[in-house]
Amino acid sequence: MDPVRKVEGRAYPWGAKNIDTDIIIPAHWLKTISREGLGKGAFETVRAQPGNIFDDPDYAGSPILIAGDNFGCGSSREHAAWALKDMGITAVIAPSYSDIFSGNAFKNGIVAVVLPQEAIDRLIEVAKTDPVTIDLETMTVTTPFQDRSSFEMDPFRRDCLMQGLDEVGLTLARDTVISKYESMVADARPWLKRESGDAGLVVEGSGRT
Repeated sequence: MDPVRKVEGRAYPWGAKNIDTDIIIPAHWLKTISREGLGKGAFETVRAQPGNIFDDPDYAGSPILIAGDNFGCGSSREHAAWALKDMGITAVIAPSYSDIFSGNAFKNGIVAVVLPQEAIDRLIEVAKTDPVTIDLETMTVTTPFQDRSSFEMDPFRRDCLMQGLDEVGLTLARDTVISKYESMVADARPWLKRESGDAGLVVEGSGRT
């Protein structure tokens, strides 16, 4: 997972509320276990509408999505986070999220910023013409017009995002500690260690090997 310290650029000024994961990525795209290519199916039903925001060349490649309340509700499909990431979205700004979506976003390196509706409304207006900046160092969202909104985030999630650590990365980062513990257990409980020839031992009185 790539480290994320700052996300800046154009943002999709969408603002739609109660967007469930089936809208983010329809169920028929869930047949794949690959994270690649899902961006093509992201917001498929919305993109079927003429003049939709996701196919507007003014916002092509935008790394930020500005959404409405209760974003990512519905089923728990992690493909929703995969689809957003594959279409180039690194951060979402909304008043609230489904807990499961918020967790999936974090695990896939997507910054989920929570701001009040009035801040969302202002950012939607700004994003129509100008870039937006999300800074995890200062925990702020800013615009070229001196708008500055502070947000909160779980310190553990913030640290993981800034270091680029997913669950595998967190485990590997503690490789030395884990190896030391396994060695200690092996010394203290030698009976847990299976020797390579154990499978051929005869169980006394059983006649079996």
